[in-house]
Formats: sequence, structure tokens, C-alpha cells
Amino acid sequence: MSGDRSLLDRIIPSGGTAERVVKGAFWAMSQNAFGRILQLAMLVILARLIGPSELGLVGIALLSVSAVQKFTNFGLNAALVQREEENVDEHLNTMWVLEMLRGTLIFTVLFLGAPLVAQLFGEPRATDLVRVIGLSPLLFGLTNPGVMYFQKKLEFHKQFVLRIGGEVAQFVVAVAVALVEPTAWAFVAGYVAADVVRLAASYAMHSYRPRPEFDRDSAGQLVGYGKWITGSSILYFLYSEGDDAFVGWFINPAALAFYQYGYRFSNAPATELTSVVSSVMFPAFSKIQTDASMLRETFRKTLRLNAFVSAPVAAGIAVVAPDFVMTFFGSEWMSMVLPMQILAVYGFLRALGQTFGPVWKALDRPDLITKLSAIRVVLMAILIWPLTEAYGIAGTAATVTIISLFPMVPLDVYVTVRMLELRTIEVYREIALPTVASLLMAGVVWFVDGSVDLPAVAELAVSVGVGVVSYLLFVFLFERQFEWGIGRNLESIVSAVLR
Repeated sequence: MSGDRSLLDRIIPSGGTAERVVKGAFWAMSQNAFGRILQLAMLVILARLIGPSELGLVGIALLSVSAVQKFTNFGLNAALVQREEENVDEHLNTMWVLEMLRGTLIFTVLFLGAPLVAQLFGEPRATDLVRVIGLSPLLFGLTNPGVMYFQKKLEFHKQFVLRIGGEVAQFVVAVAVALVEPTAWAFVAGYVAADVVRLAASYAMHSYRPRPEFDRDSAGQLVGYGKWITGSSILYFLYSEGDDAFVGWFINPAALAFYQYGYRFSNAPATELTSVVSSVMFPAFSKIQTDASMLRETFRKTLRLNAFVSAPVAAGIAVVAPDFVMTFFGSEWMSMVLPMQILAVYGFLRALGQTFGPVWKALDRPDLITKLSAIRVVLMAILIWPLTEAYGIAGTAATVTIISLFPMVPLDVYVTVRMLELRTIEVYREIALPTVASLLMAGVVWFVDGSVDLPAVAELAVSVGVGVVSYLLFVFLFERQFEWGIGRNLESIVSAVLR
């Protein structure tokens, strides 16, 4: 028992900023991995029980709530995390009032606008789904604002409990309802249940007790920083979910289900793992924003680790997609294979992008996220209709992938290089080495997969095993040949976690 306690003490964030960042990343990665596994398992079960048409209705409801949430995102949490002072209690009541008002506004808009949404997508059944799922932001608005300190103080072990509690509730409720009533309502019930659990947990886990007090100066400071977060949030919806909305409107809800599932399963592993780094590094970058040398070195290590993780995951998904879909979803879902393969490339590019944003926000330039997002939205608006009309949902997937490949990633690199006074070649080197290793790995997996004739589930298992071994081999060779530095990164992470 004492040994277990000693291990727990070692991995709870403590010590200096660097050690807290590494341990925080461990907890955040555990949260994302466990939470995402639960969510993806739930989606697979619901896909089998409910089918694409019903899940297309879920997609419409989720798009509706996401749209209103993004258009009203004031960036209040980010504004407080970014501040250098440790104690921001004076702002919490104002933040709570603003979040409650926002939650009420979102619920009202969704309740009144649900019939219009249903009419837009040609699905009358979506009306009640949209109205009920609108309870989620209402519950979120009541959340204890004190839990913001979990991120600000890098106490991600507490955030782990808060988030995973909701994920478990969603899984249990959604699957239980689906077994009794295999319709879109199963997902909605689980979605709302998750927010009920998180609301209760937020007050159980943090001692702060908010009061309905409003300070105009405090609100001005929060919204002043958050206005660029609001702008980038709106644009983020347009370029990250605008393609979903277009598919649901231009084709049909079943196509939306294929596209959303292809997106989630192709992007989840790479982007969820690297979003851990993003969530941890924003407060970490904020703490060292005045030390240019340390900021540069920390950014390079972060990008190196992001690319090291996301590149092989994306390449592997692209290669094993046919076997994966047949094994877990069945022949009814094979239409999602090609979009899933294309979106795996997008997932890698998106994962890289999550390294740049935290630097810009930490250096008080969240406007850069908004401005570059605007370019992405304009390009998507130009390309999405003709490519979708010509190639269906594969064309939609190609639209977002092409735009990310060029010009967005080069622009991200250019802006960051100028801000941190880095050499461009340094940044591209961190991306190139894991990319080449992953492409070589994909070639090996593709060759082996084509050389064996096994059931889909067996081929999937063989491909994953071959991919892991071959990638680690190429990493070892590149580390020795090019002095990559990833070995030292991994050693320092393990050392910090076990210290």
C-alpha cells in the first residue's frame, strides 16, 4: 500500500515548472487517452446498435450546439490562465456570472431555433434532439469557476478526475439507453448526463463557492483578452465543423455520419495526444513568456514530441483503415474508409498546428489565431462545393487536408519563427524526421498487409504490431544518424515523472 502511495506521490504534479509540466502532461495524456477510448468505444457500440441514419441526426444536434457555443466563446478561462499572477479569485464571480448568462443564451437560442435547424437539414426529428442537447451548455454555465485553477496551477490529476467522471457517465448512460431504445436519443441522454456529473464534481473537488457578483472592470479585462478567442472560436467552428454542416446539408444525414465518424476515428489518436501538449504548454509557456531562450527551447522540444507521436499514428491509420472499419463497424460503414484515410493526413497537420497556438496566446497574441483562421475559412469556402460535388465526402476531406498542407502549416511556421527568432530549418527538421520515419513504416505495413491473407481482425492486429516495431526501428536509426534528440526528450520525461 505504501508503495502505491509512493508512486502516486511521484506522479502528482509538484516541484518546479518543468517538472510540473511533465507530470501534468502525464495526467492530461491519461485523461485524453482514457476518455477518448471510452468515447470511441461508445461510438462503435452505437454505430452497431443505431446505424448511420440515426447517428446523422446526432450529428445535426451536435453541430447546432457547437455552433452557438463557438459563436459565444468569450475565452474567459484562457484569459485567467494566461495572467501571470497566481491568485485570480477577484475575477471568478464575474466569470461565473458571464458563463451562466452565456449558458442561458445558448439554451434559449437552441430551443427557439431548433425548428429552423430541422428545416435546414430536412430532418423534422432533429427538433427535439437539438432542444434537449441544449441543456448541456446550461449546465456547463453553472460549473464552479474554481476548477480553472486545475489548469492554471498544472494540477491535471484533478482535471483528470473531473473530466473522466463525465466520460464514464456518458458511456454508461448512452449504451444503457441504446440497448433499450436504439435511437439517437441514446447519445443525447449520455451527453447531458456527462455534464450533470461534471457539474456536481466541480463543487465537490474545489472549495471555492461562487456568488452572483459582477464587476465591470473585471469583465472588461476578461472580455478584452477573450475577444480574439471569440473570433478564433467562431472561425474554428467554420473551418473545423463547417465541412460537417455542408455535408449534412448538401448530401444527407447518413453521409454526415460517415464523414463525422471518419473524422473522429482518423483524427482522435493524433490530435487527442497532441492536444494534451497544447493544454499543458499554454500555462507553461505563459509562465516563461519573459525568458526568450527558454521559450524557444521549450517550443522546439514540444514540437519534436508532437510530431514524434502524431506522425506514425496518422500514417498507421491511413494504412489500416479498411481492416479497421470492417472489423469494428461492418460492411455498412465502408463508405467512410477513403475519407478516413485522407483525414488521417489532416489529423497530423492539425496536430502540428496545436503546437503553435499556445505560443501565440502565451505571448499575448491570440489575434494571430483569429487572423490565420480567417484565411483558412475563405479558402475552404472557395474549394468545398466543387470538390464535394465532384468526389462526395472524399472531396470534402480533401478540401480541409489540402488547405492545411498549403498554405496553413507554412504560415504557422513563418509566424512562429519570427516571434521566437528561430531558424526556419530548425522547425521543419523537427517535422521532417518523424514524417519520413512514419512514411517508411507505412510502406512496411502496406507490404506486409498485402502479403498475408487473414481475416480482417487478424490483419489489423498484425499491421499494428508491424507498424509499432518498424517505426521504433526507424526512430532508432534516425536518432543515431541525425542526432534527432527525441531520445533525450523521452528520457527526461520518464525521469521527471518518476522523480
